[in-house]
Amino acid sequence: MTVYTNARIVTPTGVIGRGWLEAEHGRITGVGTGDRRGRDLAGAWLLPGFVDLHVHGGGGHSAMTSSDAIREAVAFHRARGTTTTLVSLVTAPLEHLAKAAGWIADLTEEGLVEGCHFEGPFLAHSRCGAQDPAALRPPSLAELRLLLDAGRGTVRQMTVAPELVNPDTGDDGIDLVRELVSRGVIAAVGHTDATYAQARAAFRAGAALVTHAFNGMRGLHHREPGPFVAAVESPGVILEVINDGIHLDPAIMRLAHGLAPDRLALITDAIDATGMGDGEYRLGAMRVRVSDGVARLVEGGSLAGSTLTMDAALRRAVKEVGLPIETASRYASAIPAKVLGLGDRGTLVPGRRADLVILDGDLNVVEVP
Repeated sequence: MTVYTNARIVTPTGVIGRGWLEAEHGRITGVGTGDRRGRDLAGAWLLPGFVDLHVHGGGGHSAMTSSDAIREAVAFHRARGTTTTLVSLVTAPLEHLAKAAGWIADLTEEGLVEGCHFEGPFLAHSRCGAQDPAALRPPSLAELRLLLDAGRGTVRQMTVAPELVNPDTGDDGIDLVRELVSRGVIAAVGHTDATYAQARAAFRAGAALVTHAFNGMRGLHHREPGPFVAAVESPGVILEVINDGIHLDPAIMRLAHGLAPDRLALITDAIDATGMGDGEYRLGAMRVRVSDGVARLVEGGSLAGSTLTMDAALRRAVKEVGLPIETASRYASAIPAKVLGLGDRGTLVPGRRADLVILDGDLNVVEVP
């Protein structure tokens, strides 16, 4: 049994100013206030471990490369507080995506990661961002099933553009959404030129997530509200947000929080360059240049993922956006855990997994026990 004492503990009901947490066999067995014998954290913050729904790599390692690279990327992000990782794959030829999904399935069965997120290939050319346009595909139920089968039941999420139609088969993006939902996979709307009405149709069909809100989609306009407003008006739909100050201005973060309270999920969208400094890298088939921590395509200059980590996203949410730490913690842990249906983690209450992160007074990671 391990007991942490004299900590500022972030719980679902608020912050315990001078609290203790007891854990045994990987589970939280007690949380309370007052004096207990144990490890004195000297007033440090104790939060639930972060849950990242969208990460392509980190520490110089890309999920598109090998299972060993995924292991290294997961270790890199764990040291920065991420205790649950959903591995994201960028658009690539179908055979490459199927092979990578097999690696991720092995690692999921091992318990290292929570599964696979296909960010493509059924995305809009006009909003492809840093996705390889040569590998984009029109909607195809047959190809979708091929990819899901390659994941052996471990594909948890797929991003689709719901407005697309396959001229040869008649399959459309809404068909893909329905198929994903029927297979127990989260359908996310993203990299899309969908109108407000088209996005609403996707959410009515069961899409439950927005991939990096505002980025890779129509913007908010007073005559064409676009996917963001469609998501806000669809109860239960969660919006991913890349809170690095580059993809989203703090004022937009406050707007999203105000319009969709308790429906935001902090993500990193981190690529292999994360933690590695400026230079040239690759995101799938695309060449990326990182300058002052900002990743952009060498050709065209589109933003190409991020060099963000979840601890920095939470820190910015508190210090730059102005959210209470308990709200920022929900957006980094409880809400994304809920998206994945992981009721065993994301909050510091008895019975949940003892996935913890200890932060100092400036919200920098001290330790991930």
